[in-house]
Order: sequence, then C-alpha cells, then structure tokens
Amino acid sequence: MLEVMLVLGGGILFAEAGRFTGNQAQITGWVTRSLGTGIVPVLAIVHGFTPLTESLTGYGIGAALAVPLLLGIGLPGKKAAIIGLIGLCAVPWGSMGPGTLIASHLSGVDFDTLGVTTALFNVVVFAGVGVTAALLIAAPGERVGAAAAGLGSALALSVTVLGANLLIGTAPAGAIGGLLTLAMHIGLRALRGHTVRLSRPVLRAFVPYAVVLCGMLAATVAFAIIPGTGSPAEAVITSPAFWLFVASTLLLTTHRGFFREAAGAAAGTWLLVAPSTLLFIVLGALMGVSGMSEELAGQLARLGSAYLFLLPLFAALIGFLTGSNSGANALAAGAQTDVAIALGADVPLAIGAHNAAGAAAMMASPARVELATSLARVPEERGSVQRLLLVQLGAIALVMGALSLALL
Repeated sequence: MLEVMLVLGGGILFAEAGRFTGNQAQITGWVTRSLGTGIVPVLAIVHGFTPLTESLTGYGIGAALAVPLLLGIGLPGKKAAIIGLIGLCAVPWGSMGPGTLIASHLSGVDFDTLGVTTALFNVVVFAGVGVTAALLIAAPGERVGAAAAGLGSALALSVTVLGANLLIGTAPAGAIGGLLTLAMHIGLRALRGHTVRLSRPVLRAFVPYAVVLCGMLAATVAFAIIPGTGSPAEAVITSPAFWLFVASTLLLTTHRGFFREAAGAAAGTWLLVAPSTLLFIVLGALMGVSGMSEELAGQLARLGSAYLFLLPLFAALIGFLTGSNSGANALAAGAQTDVAIALGADVPLAIGAHNAAGAAAMMASPARVELATSLARVPEERGSVQRLLLVQLGAIALVMGALSLALL
C-alpha cells in the first residue's frame, strides 16, 4: 500500500509541477507545431503523445493534455474529446504502473511478467483505438487506407511496449513505447520534407521526462549487474516513485516560485485519489483473506471454460464501475486469480487479460468523459461521446474474450 501511495503521489506532483511551470505547455506546443494536420498527427497523439504523458503522470492527465492538441490541429470538439479519450490505451502503465503493481501483489504474478502478458492482450486495445481514430478522421473514400495506417501505428506501439517490458521492465514500458512511437511519427513527417525543430526551451522541457525514463533504466540495469539484490536501496532506487519525485524536485528547483502552488495542488488531488485507492486495496485484501474471493471464484468456475471468454468482459465491467485501474485490480484481481486456478488456466495470462480489459474501461469512464467534453467545449455532447466509447469498449472486450478463450 505504501509503494502504491508513493507512486500515486509522485505522478500527481510530476503532473502539477509541469502544469504550473509551463513545462507541459512547451511540449504540447512543440508537438502541435511538429505534427501538422491530418491523420498522421492524430495517430501520433493517440499512440504516442497520450500514452507517453499518461504513463508518466496517470489519472487521465494524458487525455487532458491531448484534447487541446487535437483542437489545435483543427478537429471539431466532439471528435477531439473522443480521440483524446481513446488515447488512454496504455493505462496499465499509467503513472508507472501502480494498478498493475496491485494486480501483481494480489495474484502472486511477478510484476514484470504481468507487464508482458498485459502487453500481449493490450495489442487488441491499441489496434481498436487506432482504427477508431483513423475512421473518425478519414474521408469516405480513404477509410481503408486510414484503417491500415491505424493498424500500422498500433503495431509500432505494441512492439515497443512489449519490447520495453521484456528488455527493461514494466514500470517505464508505456512511457518508452509512447515516446518511440511519437518519435517514429515525427521522423516520418521529417522524411516527407517537413521541418522539425527542437529549440532550447523545448529541450529543457523534456529534461524531467528524460530524468524519469533514464533514471529508471539506469537503476534497473545497475541492480541487474550488481550482486546482492533485494536490498532496501534497490527497492527505493528502482521504484518509479523515487524518480518521479526526483524529476519533480528538479523541475521546481529550476523554476523557482512554483513549489507552493504545485505542491498544494498535488496534495489536494492526492487526498482525493489516494483514500479511495487505499480502500479498494484493503477491500481486495479482505476479500482474499476472508475467503470471499475463493467463494466467488468457486461460483464463477462452475461456468467452466466458457468463463475464460467472459473474464475480460467481467474485468471491463469492474473497471468501468470503479473508474480506476487500481480500483479494478484491487477489487477483482484476487477473485480472477482464484477462478483461473480453479479452471487450471495459466494465471499470468489470465491476470494479463484482466488487467488489459479493466484498464481499457478508463477511456469510457463517466468522469473522464465529463473532463474531455468540458475541455473540448462541447459538454452537451457527453451522452453521444459516452455511447460511442461504450460501443468501442464492448467491441474490444469481446475480441479480448475470444483471445482469452483461445490462449487460456
């Protein structure tokens, strides 16, 4: 619980420090200028910018940053709200993965192993949102090519996220995948003859992001080489919370005068988010030790192998109801583990399916829809935006259910 609380606090402080110092504005402005207009910048935001920012901050901040970008490249408000929300496709790695960490603890599956199995199932999410974004933007006669571009962009993010999980670790994998995919889109634009400039202010704005990613990478490599793992120093230095706080401190030190405002805003948000997350963890633990999860699992296991198809749908429903990947995992990861054991299914794969499907529900969460439609200045469209996202979530969950049945 302490580790999750610290990761939550670090992600919130990092986001607020970037907002108050103008760091986020520098980066979003540069991305807008670099990407231009059309389907390419939309896919770069969906599969690159939003996963990158959400993985480093969490709590839907990636979508909050994406909506103004999408308005800036000329999208109407409703489409900007929808595409901003479907960019929340890497939520299992949001804020460096506290939700996935909870699922790891409650299921007994190694954190990095769970990151790999989640990445396998999350390919469906990346592909689904890529095709949706492309079809929303494309002209009627260009939809086949646009869908193919959406799938290609999804493949790039899938490969980079899976590769980062395998080679580096789960915590920074979403950020690394988003960064590499964003770089790919900008690089392709440069190859087409468009000028992409990096000014000194923009480079300085990227420094805190580099501190988090490079710090996590260096710590992971160092402790993989140094013998005597499992020390308290390793637990601290390899934690995402440590590097999020280091980067936030660096940013607030170099931009004097913003510490009180950023820390106050972060504390207020943390006090809203942390207690509910903590209570979900406690509830999940109580369900486990009291036998409730085992009893529920026994009832669900009576469905037999058919439940392996329903597993991601159940996870998506729990994710939608809790409105939080951490909450969904704290509430149901233990029960899903017990069902998988009762059915003789592969537990890491089962919890990977649960984690990916539960996290996908965040893009359709009522709170996220309210935020995105307000930022897009179309609050009257929240109903239609919600319905479209629920349709997409249902389609993703059904495909994931078929994949779950096939693999498990």
